[in-house]
Amino acid sequence: MIELGVNIDHVATLRQARRTWEPDPTWAAVEAHLGGADGITVHLREDRRHIGDDDVRRLRELTQVKLNLEMAATDEMVNIACRLKPEMAMLVPEGRQEITTEGGLDIVTQEARLHERIARLADAGIITSVFIDADPAQIDAAARIGARVCEIHTGPYAHAFHDAGRDADSPAVRAELDRVCAAGVAVRAAGMRFNAGHALNYYNVQPVAALAGVRELHIGHAIVSRAVFVGLRAAVAEMKRLMREAAGLPA
Repeated sequence: MIELGVNIDHVATLRQARRTWEPDPTWAAVEAHLGGADGITVHLREDRRHIGDDDVRRLRELTQVKLNLEMAATDEMVNIACRLKPEMAMLVPEGRQEITTEGGLDIVTQEARLHERIARLADAGIITSVFIDADPAQIDAAARIGARVCEIHTGPYAHAFHDAGRDADSPAVRAELDRVCAAGVAVRAAGMRFNAGHALNYYNVQPVAALAGVRELHIGHAIVSRAVFVGLRAAVAEMKRLMREAAGLPA
């Protein structure tokens, strides 16, 4: 069963452009749910550049699907997560100057610190996830620190797909997809859940959705961009249809 987590950060980015109160990310979460989203993802950044504390609080109170809180592995963010108790907390790298997350979390170089953060989240009853590159060393480290879920970074695959003119059979694209696939096999062999995400869109999502054992795809920018023209509910429904079709499931 493949599921879709919709990242609504860019609804808040649009709000921030005018520094006003609309559009409301909570409303976006409701529309995404009605379109078939299985979960809502938001990234509460340390600089609060789009999603804010009140957004996360309201989403926790009002959403009827699972909430995935992306966050840096800081004491402040762990404390917020333990207080709000999202269904899943995903540790990601965070840079103050980046436009979006630029790569996977380097667990290998900070295992002790991340192990402590993961343990605190798990003790609060929160499913713990890490966003990592398709690297066997990082997968092994994720298992050692107690992560329940690995979200494999699909950015390199998506960029290769674009650079190859959307040719899914290009050797470069196949090589990147094979890396994601191998990572998924390793994640599952280590007893963790295999999720994937980053830079997935309506053109490149199906090869990833067709991978054996992938549980969830987390997609944001492409869906919010499509929603400008067709509405969020329809944009989510179309992405969900493509994913289920690729996974061999009924629409």
